[in-house]
Amino acid sequence: MLLKLLIVKTILLLGAGKSATVLIDFLLQEVQQHGWQLVVADADRELVLSKTHHSPFAEAVQLDIKKETERTALISKADVVISMMPPDLHVLVAQDCLVLGKHLLTASYVDKAIKELENDIAAKDLLFLCEMGLDPGIDHMSAMQMIDAIKIKGGRITAFKSHCGGLVAPESDNNPWHYKISWNPRNIVLAGSAGAVYKEHGQVTEAPYYAIFENAKTVEVPGLGELAYYPNRDSLGYMPLYHLEDAATFIRTTLRYPAFCRGWDYIVNLGLTDTDDHDNIMDCETYADWLERKLYMVEDAEMSFDEYMDLYVADEYHTELKSQFTFLGLLAQQKLPKAAQCSADILQFIAEQKLAMQPADKDMIVMLHELEYELQNNTHTVQSWLTVTGTDNLHTAMAKTVGLPLGIAASLLLQGKIALTGLHIPTVKEIYEPVLAALQQQGISFEEKST
Repeated sequence: MLLKLLIVKTILLLGAGKSATVLIDFLLQEVQQHGWQLVVADADRELVLSKTHHSPFAEAVQLDIKKETERTALISKADVVISMMPPDLHVLVAQDCLVLGKHLLTASYVDKAIKELENDIAAKDLLFLCEMGLDPGIDHMSAMQMIDAIKIKGGRITAFKSHCGGLVAPESDNNPWHYKISWNPRNIVLAGSAGAVYKEHGQVTEAPYYAIFENAKTVEVPGLGELAYYPNRDSLGYMPLYHLEDAATFIRTTLRYPAFCRGWDYIVNLGLTDTDDHDNIMDCETYADWLERKLYMVEDAEMSFDEYMDLYVADEYHTELKSQFTFLGLLAQQKLPKAAQCSADILQFIAEQKLAMQPADKDMIVMLHELEYELQNNTHTVQSWLTVTGTDNLHTAMAKTVGLPLGIAASLLLQGKIALTGLHIPTVKEIYEPVLAALQQQGISFEEKST
């Protein structure tokens, strides 16, 4: 019996937040089926217990991820580690996994700190699989499946556009922003703050933060109608990873309803997402004071919100923008949150209050790939799209599409069905084929249209 206990395979999940709910449900099924063990660690043990439902196949652990002794003790007992920690904390986990010889999966982008470990990861025959969520994640896998299929039949891809967004489902869309929070609220507040660079019609475009949401372009999504999109970070960095260095157009974007982009453009350009303006707003007492201060900084003169709209907002959008700002309470005399140190803190507090998913609300994930390619002197287009609707405000479409790729990859790895080692994102066939097949069994599948 002791020997049996010693060889039980263990999955360690670090983090039990919004995006981990469906992942935990899936992992509980997998460990029960295969006779494995699941350990879920979070700063809030009660949260873990609520999500593992006191299952005998799961151990709930309270953990301060920054405490090295506690962290390494957990990692040392695992075979596979899934980190759902904030991106800046992944490197702590990664360094431990490297020293202790453990595989690591995350849904986050490969950052500089992780990239610097690449040679050591390969030398130890470990798999560190990053960008294994929704976007990045499912987007990589589904896009590469399309790209490889086109290349196999001799096609040359000239344009690639990939759009993805976490939206509110139509039946739960009841505010003027047409948006509710289904993932990390800080990321929502600061979306686009790094600017973006992409290639379109042979020209490289660099978009600064203040221009990200301005005049957002739109795309028709089958069954949903028109959605707006804004460019994501550095699209060009993915051209060699997708083997599309010669494409004239290459852009990765985020989808929103058009009204959101119109309104958020003013949020950004008024400085309401600033992270370094403490000294400018420290004496503001109410939301109205805060907005007034920001309006003053636009023209260096006192200006009402209505006067600002007259100067900067097209007449047809006055009512829409006034409704959006009023809904968030930006014109109200309500006291500012005491803990806020900058405008981004204030806006995040507001968003978490006003744009929260209610218990019966449903979110929706939309992904759309648009490719153009040449084959036998003819130009062809292909669209592939995915829509997933959540069950409720806990079992969200976001949690499902971020969590399941991680859970599936962990299970395949423990079963020996993924044998790769090194630092990877899921753009290789050895990963995307089995994972996409498993996702299809979970109801996550794409529709396609070609011309």
